Amino acid sequence: MALQDRFQVLIEQHKKVLYKVCNSYCRNPDDREDLAQQIVAHLWQSFRSFDGRVVFSTWMYRVALNVAISWYRRERTRARHMAPEGERLLEVANERETQSDDIRLLYELIGKLDELNKALILLYLDGNSNREIGEVLGISETNVTTKISRLKRSMRQEMTGIDKA
Repeated sequence: MALQDRFQVLIEQHKKVLYKVCNSYCRNPDDREDLAQQIVAHLWQSFRSFDGRVVFSTWMYRVALNVAISWYRRERTRARHMAPEGERLLEVANERETQSDDIRLLYELIGKLDELNKALILLYLDGNSNREIGEVLGISETNVTTKISRLKRSMRQEMTGIDKA
């Protein structure tokens, strides 16, 4: 099978990884599409170096999250200088009206996290093992376990605080 054909098959098999990363780092559908294209371009550029020492989805997560975090930082800076604050809030509020309360709350909590913790919780919610998460993020399995425990406790406390408010 040709390299490009093999790449396309693997991308198709693991496209949910792409969707999850893009949905976690982009609120705007147009931005999600742009980010997805950037991720696929980076995956293709580095596909020749994929040596199979880790499963494809782990490698794909690592590349996708690196691209998404860089994109997010760049876009956050750009948005601060281009869009009026009130206008951005209205766009987010309108989008949130169509989401269930549980999904809205989950996105709010995830949105408050820094880039590493956002990636960590995304991988955790996707059902990856602590070992796999560590491989994707380049941290130890023990560190993953500790961080997830802290994140769960923090999110639980925040949810309890929201319920009481």
